Amino acid sequence: MLVAVMILTAVGASSCKNRGESKNQRKINVVELQSLEQQIEENVYPLPTSAEVVKKLTDLDLGYILGSTNPPDNARNYVESYNRSVNLGVYGADLSYATLYNMQQDVIDYLSAIRTLALEQNLSKIYDETLYDRIKDNFDNRDTLVTILTGAFDNTYSYMVDAGQANLALLMVGGAWVEGMYLTMAVSESGGHLSGFESVLLDQKKSFELFEELCKPHAEDPLVGRLLTVVQPIRDVYATLGTSLTMENIETMKQAVNTVRSELVK
Repeated sequence: MLVAVMILTAVGASSCKNRGESKNQRKINVVELQSLEQQIEENVYPLPTSAEVVKKLTDLDLGYILGSTNPPDNARNYVESYNRSVNLGVYGADLSYATLYNMQQDVIDYLSAIRTLALEQNLSKIYDETLYDRIKDNFDNRDTLVTILTGAFDNTYSYMVDAGQANLALLMVGGAWVEGMYLTMAVSESGGHLSGFESVLLDQKKSFELFEELCKPHAEDPLVGRLLTVVQPIRDVYATLGTSLTMENIETMKQAVNTVRSELVK
């Protein structure tokens, strides 16, 4: 939506500026517009954010599972660029989970964990006290909370890409996807029979395919290549699925996600 609005704004400005321009000039403007669109898209968080995924779980009235998230204290253990970036995404999903289930102490703890990982990349200002205050003031409005969290994730992704760290940005996105899927699968025993739960899982399949597509230009990067190798069990399961899921499919996917997630948060 943001991309569309910005592109339409650019089109309007271009058409009003000079209606007497030549065909060649118009062709140049089209090329410039396409370039602008590409630049904007490259700086927007490329998948549904973990906040949007968790919102679907709260809409299904699936309860909060204590102890399911990555302990905030683990943040101090992640010192490599790979682990820091992946778990920046993991903790982003955990923050969404705690926020949308109104677990206020967990929100404080996960914001602190994220700041620990973000400090070296100058991202800590995105997750400062102002963000917590906005979350605290809107605990009763899930839609607003999703907007706040999505904005923080967008800003993080954009900052990393602008800083020439597209590979690390993809690691963050991958970590968030895995943790979002892990939290989704964690409630599968209570939610597997609910109408709408299957569609949540299938939507995640589409997101995973998009994530892999985004990684292709960076496949030779050792960090991105490492993550793509780690998620192989998930890739293998998705290759066997159709347009509907059985309980056996759900259990197989749960095992694959658990295996991948344990590699990311250790």
